[in-house]
Amino acid sequence: MLRGWKERVTGTDVVMWLIGAAILGVVIVGSVATLASGRYAGRHWFDFMVFGLAQGSIYALIAMGYTMVYGVLRMINFAHSEVFMSGPYTAYYVAAAFHRSGFLDTHPILSLVMVFLVAMATSTLIAFLLERIAYRPLRGAPRLIPLITAIGASFFLQYMFRGLYGPGFQAYPVVKALEGQFVFLGLRILKFQALVIVAAAILMLALYSFIQRTKVGKAIRAVSEDKEASYLMGIDVDKMISTTFVIGGAAAGAAGVLYAIMFKQVHFFMGFIPGIKAFTAAVLGGIGNIPGAMLGGIFLGLIESIGPSLFLDGLGIVAPYQLKDAIAFTMLVLVLIFRPTGILGERLAVKKA
Repeated sequence: MLRGWKERVTGTDVVMWLIGAAILGVVIVGSVATLASGRYAGRHWFDFMVFGLAQGSIYALIAMGYTMVYGVLRMINFAHSEVFMSGPYTAYYVAAAFHRSGFLDTHPILSLVMVFLVAMATSTLIAFLLERIAYRPLRGAPRLIPLITAIGASFFLQYMFRGLYGPGFQAYPVVKALEGQFVFLGLRILKFQALVIVAAAILMLALYSFIQRTKVGKAIRAVSEDKEASYLMGIDVDKMISTTFVIGGAAAGAAGVLYAIMFKQVHFFMGFIPGIKAFTAAVLGGIGNIPGAMLGGIFLGLIESIGPSLFLDGLGIVAPYQLKDAIAFTMLVLVLIFRPTGILGERLAVKKA
């Protein structure tokens, strides 16, 4: 048994485990030092957690698009970040028109519904055209070619929207009904953060139920498992792949509006960082696994929000929140060292991989 273990474990594995152990040691020491200092009260940790849940919910919605496309095509759609950007950027002009007319303040619910619909429709259209024009002609090509195409499509969409809407930042109109805070169990929560968390949870539940319980969802899962067998069983494989892009686009458009409500601005490059974070969340949860994408997004959002103060403050690092991106990707490395398939991922068969 020991001999077999020695044959399976390489020097690289040992080095990676040592790196993982060092990272884990720093996390534990920093966390203990921060908690022992008593610098943060319970309400501060609660605020960090709520912000992390809101941010992580947005990551989770975007990550669903990455993981669903990977599930059916075994490719990473790097242009998905621009699908995310296109919806809220276009919907900004609708929101701005409502704000100027006063309609946004007098009818906030109806206004937000219309803004969401415009954003989701725009992102859905972009995702659908992306699949039909950029990816479908390359369906039988080597896997590197669609990957390069996705990167090229990402740049094309970025600069197309830059040309259409300009290079500047646009301040998203503030909804007065979402200003302020309310008290929940004696703790104060910002209204817009509550909206983001609740709306994202409803959308994720709806999308997961659609994939698991409807005929179309079952057909998508069948195509993800085996395209040839699905075709022989009478499933329109091309239609299911397009439907997958449409679902992912709609989720990205909704996530974009939630992001704009939370961070109050849009621009043509706004999809890059959230897109990278959402892809990281998909890998964390297990690429190709929808519940894993949700869990990975929530986990990443919480780590980004709580991690800098918890891990680094006790080590005497100045302005630790500036290192939130480094912490997020370090956690990715740590998870993948000890579980390479992700939190909920499974090892793929050779044919699927």
